[in-house]
Amino acid sequence: MTEHLNWVMEWSGAREEWRPVPSWALVAWLIFYVSFLVYAFRMNGGFLFIDFANLVVHEGGHPLFGWFGPTLGLWGGTILQLLVPLLLAGHFFRERHTAAFVFCTFFFFENWLYIATYMADARAMALPLVTTGDSDFVEHDWNAIFSSLGILPYDTAIATVVRVVGWGGMLACVGWLAARIKTERHP
Repeated sequence: MTEHLNWVMEWSGAREEWRPVPSWALVAWLIFYVSFLVYAFRMNGGFLFIDFANLVVHEGGHPLFGWFGPTLGLWGGTILQLLVPLLLAGHFFRERHTAAFVFCTFFFFENWLYIATYMADARAMALPLVTTGDSDFVEHDWNAIFSSLGILPYDTAIATVVRVVGWGGMLACVGWLAARIKTERHP
């Protein structure tokens, strides 16, 4: 077992040092992230400017995963929406690019806010919907998913948990980046 774990550690680059980032750049990134967190907090679950990009990726996931059947096609929007920043974060983790890793990880977690808003709307279905297919057949993903799982009455409770995970992940990214300032100054 330890042999496999060692292989994963070597392959992932987890034992390598992070590439240095100048302190001024770390501070600039922290200002950006804190500003974005304030903006997201003030929007209180509303549509954020970055969600335009998230929406495009989400909608692209439906036809992409739809090749594997209607269930994956339905879930495909959310899957791709999370997979894109997660895979990019994994790449930058392996390459040990501090700023790029944090950026992708931060926006991976920001996607959870967008998903939570969509989940919380599963019963109300008040949000305007977008489709890549026939405009006469627009389906609310999370209404269909929660209904098929028999958990539609819990849409807002599930959305709250997802939102907390998103905020926690974004705050953890900012905290980790802030800790890098000390590491960069004292190697």
